[in-house]
Amino acid sequence: MIRKKTITKSFREPQQRSPSGIDRRCFLGRMVSGAAATLAAVTLADPSGAFEQFQEVSSIRITEVPPTRATHKRIIKAFELRRNEAVRDARVPAGINISNGDEARYADKGGTYTKGLLHDSFGRVVPVSFTSFKKALNSGKFSDFESIITGGGPHTLNGPQGALTFNLDGLDEVQFGQPEVPPAPPVASDQNATELLELYWGSLLRDVAFTDYGSSWLAAQAATELGAQPTYQGPRDIYGHVTPDLLFRGPFTGEELGPYVSQFFLQPTSFGTQPLGQQMESYLPDIDYMTNFNDWLTVQNGFFTGQQDQVEMQLRYLRNGRDLAAYCHVDVLFQAYFTAFLVLAGIGAPVNPGNPYIGSKTQNGFVSFGLPDFAATICEIATRALCAAWYQKWMVHLRPRPEEVGGRVHLIMTGQGDKTNITLSKVILSSNGLQQSFNKYGTWLLSQAYPEGSPVHPAYPTGHGTVAGACITILKFFFDGAQKIRPILIDAGRDVVVPSSDGLSLNTYMGADRDNLDINGELVKMAHNVTFGHGIHSGIHWRSDSDKALLLGEAVALAYLRDRARIYNEPFTIRLMKIDGTTATISNVGNP
Repeated sequence: MIRKKTITKSFREPQQRSPSGIDRRCFLGRMVSGAAATLAAVTLADPSGAFEQFQEVSSIRITEVPPTRATHKRIIKAFELRRNEAVRDARVPAGINISNGDEARYADKGGTYTKGLLHDSFGRVVPVSFTSFKKALNSGKFSDFESIITGGGPHTLNGPQGALTFNLDGLDEVQFGQPEVPPAPPVASDQNATELLELYWGSLLRDVAFTDYGSSWLAAQAATELGAQPTYQGPRDIYGHVTPDLLFRGPFTGEELGPYVSQFFLQPTSFGTQPLGQQMESYLPDIDYMTNFNDWLTVQNGFFTGQQDQVEMQLRYLRNGRDLAAYCHVDVLFQAYFTAFLVLAGIGAPVNPGNPYIGSKTQNGFVSFGLPDFAATICEIATRALCAAWYQKWMVHLRPRPEEVGGRVHLIMTGQGDKTNITLSKVILSSNGLQQSFNKYGTWLLSQAYPEGSPVHPAYPTGHGTVAGACITILKFFFDGAQKIRPILIDAGRDVVVPSSDGLSLNTYMGADRDNLDINGELVKMAHNVTFGHGIHSGIHWRSDSDKALLLGEAVALAYLRDRARIYNEPFTIRLMKIDGTTATISNVGNP
């Protein structure tokens, strides 16, 4: 049975519900009085210099003794804890944040994010619209954001002021940057062209099951062409080749092993007494969007084409790129990682060896270092990560969406290259993947899995990826990521599984590497499943948007955990493996 389904905008773009900074600013005002008000004003006027001002305010105000009416010993201790954490955090310098220079490089802003603003008939942003946009970003005033000249469509800019929220838990957004988030590849670079080429291949393979990549001539062509590019950032085999099985995987340890889809997306679990299967709604095959220039231009101006998602009633396990794109279109951003927590808890996965209750004969963790703590922290870190991503997107990089650059490809390939200032590498312009896309759609545009294309915010880094990096770090903090997953599954009466080609059933995975899968690898695989589902498979994010976002999210979570360590009464030292394979240590032993 097939049905059409309209998904409300609020669920289609959960990022739009960015947290407001109002309550935090009010709280800060109560804590540090007029000095904080001065700080807030400076932050809005010049976000890049806000943290230096915060350091100055901290040295003046935040080292005060407790208020005279604070006489209870615990209240005084809590005050001292907050004060000391604020001072420690304020000593961390602002991050190094540098854009790739494309905004200044091209007069028509063809290498800069402009979706949702007013565009001319060739898709070039109208200068007065871009000027109003930059005025708002530079001033931070709500009134200036309300005065941005947009394309007039109902698809409005997606939460730009989320970039200006303060963080009272851990480091502030301005303290993150390089090396996790270096400048994005310039639009004219070979790397950017290689990432765009990967997106064209991803769109062509959207309906091919991952288990069928090995027999797909299209996947073989994609692997050959991408593997020939020195700037391809995906994994390769021991001979340096990109094989069909390695397509669209992440580059981090463990991601190359086992089925493409993480076990945390496949194993059944329960939410309390509510059984939770892992079959999902998906979209009908062979329906792609924005493949003609009129639709493309309409969307750039913030309008919808009038088309709707074509949702299939039949539930399926995630088995191809379209399934992942459908999942990530409407997911709650921490949803996958909360489900992973339920899977881990349900199969009895061991906790991190540093958990202070291991071996205790008199007590167990609950509110702290127990399941309620695990569950709530996964959700809590998501907002912190999203704010960090939003700062990078709007205040630093303004990287255009792939669909925007696909429009420039179309202009160049149709003899209208004089209608854009940017130049593009022959890696994309002379590619087989681009030609194959033209053969299918009749234009040189990058097809999209969603009728509205990308959300109306800049590409780099991806919010889904930043949340992913943060949430899997929290899971590693609580669970033993080094544990091999198959023995745990077998003890629970299960085994490693892989979806059938039609997604209607699960089969036991018989690959020779099935005993090598561990929790860490399956977590980072799940993170890339999500962020590539919201990227390469849907057509709305570049590979580097996702890869760097995972590292940013991890940095946010580690900073948060180092502050959070001091709220626990239990002495502990916890070690976890970072995405790059190194070890991070979180401890409150020896700290005041």
